[in-house]
Amino acid sequence: MSQILVVDDDPALHELIEGTLTSEGHSLLHAFSGHEGLEMLRQGKFDLALIDYVMPEMNGGEFLEQLRNDHPDLKAIMITAFGMPEAVLVAMRKRVCDFITKPFSITDLKTAVGTALGNEPPVEIEVLSADPHWVQLRVPCDLTAVPILQKLLMQLKADLPEDTREAMAYAFREMLNNAIEHGGKLDPTKSVEVACIRTKRAIIYWIKDPGEGFNPAQLEHAAVNNPAGDPFRHVSIRDEKGLRAGGFGILMVNQLVDELVYNERRNELMFIKYL
Repeated sequence: MSQILVVDDDPALHELIEGTLTSEGHSLLHAFSGHEGLEMLRQGKFDLALIDYVMPEMNGGEFLEQLRNDHPDLKAIMITAFGMPEAVLVAMRKRVCDFITKPFSITDLKTAVGTALGNEPPVEIEVLSADPHWVQLRVPCDLTAVPILQKLLMQLKADLPEDTREAMAYAFREMLNNAIEHGGKLDPTKSVEVACIRTKRAIIYWIKDPGEGFNPAQLEHAAVNNPAGDPFRHVSIRDEKGLRAGGFGILMVNQLVDELVYNERRNELMFIKYL
């Protein structure tokens, strides 16, 4: 049985979390302010903390700041409202396992908690720049890092039309997967650097992997190089090489963004969506 601390000033949210997680076999204690939560941490031992960002007197970021002083390894999940990238960046700097965006479903809650309490250590993502107009991160070459980064970048584009957000999220996911898998060889001791830059007229993504680059003419495992009349040849090649399903990334990204460019070695790329 896992012991979970819930820190939130909303009684209704406490009731929802209590009903959901006790049915999963967890034991919960409830704090209705950051100060109360810190006192409970001093008195007890917990496996996980669920922390709301928006609270009076002490917000979730300030709570995490103090929590990390005495409990550097305690697993934590941040609860935020949609369109609050600053909250997500603060949470990532304080090494949260995940964050949940309101309104969230019971499935979202169960999945986040189950993953956090699993045996795998949380992915360490280093925040190099936390300005909402210039977010830059260093990410280990581990595919489990991709979903939390997608959540963050969706927050950064909360004011854009949904179809634009989804197109950019897909493009980013495919290019980051490629960088981690092919450039970083799925080696978590290596890292990929990513940046999302927001200007008045465009969103720019930049990804740099630790690999040696590639020759685009030799990408036989990618759909972009399938011969005419055989649009799925790369699928069988990927099976032979033991690669994950996919290979449509570059082809699809070219259709979803306005510009896609590589450096000479092709271990760095940039794609741009004009607003």
